[in-house]
Amino acid sequence: MKVSKTIVKVKQRTKGIFLVIIGSMLWGISGTVTQYLFQKKGFTPEWLVVIRLLISGIILLSYAFTKNKKDIFNIWKSKKDCLNIICFSIMGMLGVQYTFFMTIKHGNAATATILQFLSPVIITCYLAIRTKKLPKLQELIGIVLAMIGTFFIITRGDIHSISISKLTLFWGILTAFAAAFYTVQPRYLLSKFSSIIVVGWSMFIGGIAFSFVHKPWDFVGEVSISSIVSVIFVVLFGTLLGFYCYLESLKTIQPTEACVLSAVEPLSAAFLSVFWLHVPFGIAEFIGTACIITTIIILSFVQVNEKCEVVVTE
Repeated sequence: MKVSKTIVKVKQRTKGIFLVIIGSMLWGISGTVTQYLFQKKGFTPEWLVVIRLLISGIILLSYAFTKNKKDIFNIWKSKKDCLNIICFSIMGMLGVQYTFFMTIKHGNAATATILQFLSPVIITCYLAIRTKKLPKLQELIGIVLAMIGTFFIITRGDIHSISISKLTLFWGILTAFAAAFYTVQPRYLLSKFSSIIVVGWSMFIGGIAFSFVHKPWDFVGEVSISSIVSVIFVVLFGTLLGFYCYLESLKTIQPTEACVLSAVEPLSAAFLSVFWLHVPFGIAEFIGTACIITTIIILSFVQVNEKCEVVVTE
């Protein structure tokens, strides 16, 4: 009996690791595509954020409605659930997407990625304070390797080559906090509702809220086949599928693990940059790649003995 439970637990954990890696790869590719839209096609972060949230949210909620139309409204029956989904929609879903896009606008996808990877440190500190337990040694090693790997990929091993504006730093740090919040906060909601419902409502609510800031029909940019295809990819794969995979993974792996395993994001971004945007990839970048791959291998063997349910919004 114990053996069968162990096998099931391992399978669930493997699924969670696979989902977070797929989701992170889609994010990495989407970030590079987004940079292409901003720099080559004249798109604005505000329009792209509101469009991707509204379209993705409507698609997910429509799918959930066809399965069971009553289930999608259960999340609004409890005051606690209402507060959690609204908080997650604004501070988590909308927050992480808008701050990340603004970092890309004022810098580039690579800089946005490395600043975003401060989130594992934020999560680790939060969980250590909340649970009154020190992080596992493997988690600490993984975080350090992820940071080192991302550093080498972005800076090519030379700290003096980092050149970012104050706005890039400001939005990048906000991205790290938003990503940490996004990873930790929805565990309570995911314990009660499906990922499709949680992600669908959070995207739709975030899109509606941001529509008061930037109207969906207020468009600026070059319309072409490449830009249309790019927007479709960002909305459907970089948003819809990417965020769903990431949140679904949180059901079986810890927030710190999910955040560190998402270090595969700069790998996919670097790969696409080399073959699409012809960005040089030297020895330092290979060292960074090796560090991140090692991080994934280490965390794949970490055993989760206790499920850590974190609720930020009470």
